[in-house]
Amino acid sequence: MTPPNALRIIRDEHAALAAVLRSMTLLIRDARRRNRTPDFRVLRAMLFYVDEFPERLHHVKESTMLFPRLRECTREAADVLAQLDQDHRSGAAHIRELEHKLVAWEFLGEARREVFERALEEYVAFYLEHMRIEETEVLPLAERHFGEADWLMLDRAFGAHRDPLVTPGPETPYVELFRKIVNITPAPYGLGEAA
Repeated sequence: MTPPNALRIIRDEHAALAAVLRSMTLLIRDARRRNRTPDFRVLRAMLFYVDEFPERLHHVKESTMLFPRLRECTREAADVLAQLDQDHRSGAAHIRELEHKLVAWEFLGEARREVFERALEEYVAFYLEHMRIEETEVLPLAERHFGEADWLMLDRAFGAHRDPLVTPGPETPYVELFRKIVNITPAPYGLGEAA
């Protein structure tokens, strides 16, 4: 049987988000290694993407459709789902705090660099672990317990708003954001001028 579209979309969106998070970390490390300040526009655009798509669309579908339906089917992952829902509820506050620390570094200078760098490292580690749990614990349970109607509902929901980093094209509302991120991110990470 072909895996449901929703599973592929969730995994693809996780991969895109992981790529953005890792790229941010690489850009910061590269800037430090070269003893330079990174392009704050690139970092702001990437944080905006994390806030705009994964936080406001992807997580909402997981917490309002995927997780509740899984709870109806099995109690196996009740504690894990509760923790993932809590992660989703606190996500907006975490991204706002990270954005604030980036702006503080940009406007108040080097004294704020280390605070942002540490916060970014923690955020990336947290988020990568969050997605790992979803993919290794939650999605396999859904595969075991969901029927055709469940997958049709999730296919429609996850297919409604496509991540521009996964499916760039004129039909995606975030295509301009995607283009901007790719075009201003310095080579070799993006198409922008090399740092």
